[in-house]
Amino acid sequence: MHVWKLVLFTAIATAISAPAWAEADGDTALSVAQSDQYGSYLTDGQGRTLYLFTRDQRGKGDNQAKSNCHDDCTSAWPPHTVEGEPQAGEGLDQALVGSIERDDGATQLTYGGWPLYRFVKDQAAGDVNGQDVHGFDGEWYLLSPDGSKNEAE
Repeated sequence: MHVWKLVLFTAIATAISAPAWAEADGDTALSVAQSDQYGSYLTDGQGRTLYLFTRDQRGKGDNQAKSNCHDDCTSAWPPHTVEGEPQAGEGLDQALVGSIERDDGATQLTYGGWPLYRFVKDQAAGDVNGQDVHGFDGEWYLLSPDGSKNEAE
């Protein structure tokens, strides 16, 4: 194969592969988004909304955070897993950033002691379709920059 064909093939394969939007792992930045309806809330570095699950054990003091979203739950609410050292963006407190090891060995990002998730029905940055959703014996909420659940409706 000629070199230019190999370069062209590689460029096309890269262009049609899964978009960066679909990549869950490796994104170690946290950001803040703003909406008229919900005020300020947490997103990943690509603007994808992040949620907390009320059935999770919130890490606080000597208590380690623990995820209670497994199996079918993670199909609808993928855990926000990370590689590397997570970084809080502007408007967030780096001291509230942490991580836990999931049962499958993945490292899940936490903020304010809450394990973080995305919602499969959020298709674009700024989507907040998971706010105040009831499912998997708990409720799902946006997370405010101070680490508390956002209960705006």
